[in-house]
Amino acid sequence: EVEAIQSKKISIYHKVYFPDDTDQAFEVDSGTRAKDFCQAIGARLGLKSVEGMSLFVKIADKVISVPEGDFFFDFVRHLTEWLKKTKQGGGRDAAAPNLTYQVFFMKKLWSTTVVGTDVNADSIFHYHQELPKLLRGYHKCTAEDAVKLAALQYRVRFGDNKKEFGSIPTILKELVPHDLVHEMSADEWKKKIVGAFNKHGSKSKVDAKIMFLKVIAQWQTFGSAFFEVKQTTEPKLPENLLIAINKYGVNLIDPSNKENLATHPFTKISNWSSGGTYFHMAIGNLVRGSKLLCETTLGYKMDDLLTSYISLMLATMNKKKSRNA
Repeated sequence: EVEAIQSKKISIYHKVYFPDDTDQAFEVDSGTRAKDFCQAIGARLGLKSVEGMSLFVKIADKVISVPEGDFFFDFVRHLTEWLKKTKQGGGRDAAAPNLTYQVFFMKKLWSTTVVGTDVNADSIFHYHQELPKLLRGYHKCTAEDAVKLAALQYRVRFGDNKKEFGSIPTILKELVPHDLVHEMSADEWKKKIVGAFNKHGSKSKVDAKIMFLKVIAQWQTFGSAFFEVKQTTEPKLPENLLIAINKYGVNLIDPSNKENLATHPFTKISNWSSGGTYFHMAIGNLVRGSKLLCETTLGYKMDDLLTSYISLMLATMNKKKSRNA
C-alpha cells in the first residue's frame, strides 16, 4: 500500500481505531499530513476541536505518536524501516519481523480538557481513556468515590436495566480499582453500588460517562499518562515510583499509598533523554538541581509527552504575548 501510494498519487481507505472500541475508514493519500488526518477524523466524529488529540501507530510492541506536521505515510515508512534495522519486529526470527501496524486516534495532551464542553469527545475518548487508569489503581481514590464511579460504569454498560445487579460481584474487578477491591466483601460492594445506582434517577449512558468524568476531573491526576518505573538516583524517594505526566508537569507518586511526593512543573525541567531501558530527567539548574534516572521500557513515550506538553505550553505563551503586543 505504502509503495503504491509513493509511486502514484492514489488514495486508500485506512482504518482508524478509537478508544470506545469502534473504528472507521478514512481516505488518505501521499499528501495527507497527520494534522489534516486528525482534522478529518474530528469533523466526521463531530468533535468541537482536535486540540490535544493525536494519531498513534501501534507496531511491534510500541505505540508511537505521529508528529502533526509529518506526512502520514512517510512517517509509517520511516518507522517500519527503523524497526527492520533494529530488528524489533520479529524476536529471534529477525529476517521477517512482523511489521503490520494499526492506527489509533486518542487524546494525548489534556491541558485544556474541560469535562462537559464536548460531549462527543467525553463519550468516545475521555471516558474510555480514563477508565483503565482508574481500574489499575493509579489514582488516589476513596472507597466512597469508587462506589459512585462503579454505579456510573454499571449504567454505562447496562443503562437502566437492574436485572444485571446479580452479576456485580463477578465483574467487580471491571468496576472497582484493583487496590480497593479487598476493602469490602463482594456482597458489600454490590449493596453499596446498587444503593448509589438507585440514587441516580433516570440518566442516559452518555450522561453517566460525563458524571464519571466529572468525579475524576476533580483529582490532580485527571488526564495523566502513568508510568511505573524504578529509580536509583534519589535516596529520599521510594525505589518503585509511579510517574504521572499531566498538565501540571511531572508528578512523582508513591505507588504504595498514592501520595504525591513531588510535582515538577514543565518550566523547571531543564533537560531529559530516553533510551530503550531508561528515562533521564534533570530538574532545576546545575547548582541547585536534581536528577532522576528511571528504569523503564516506556522512556520513548515519556520523552515524547514531555516534548509535546512543553511545545504546547510555549505555543500558548507565544499566542498570549502576540495578543498583548
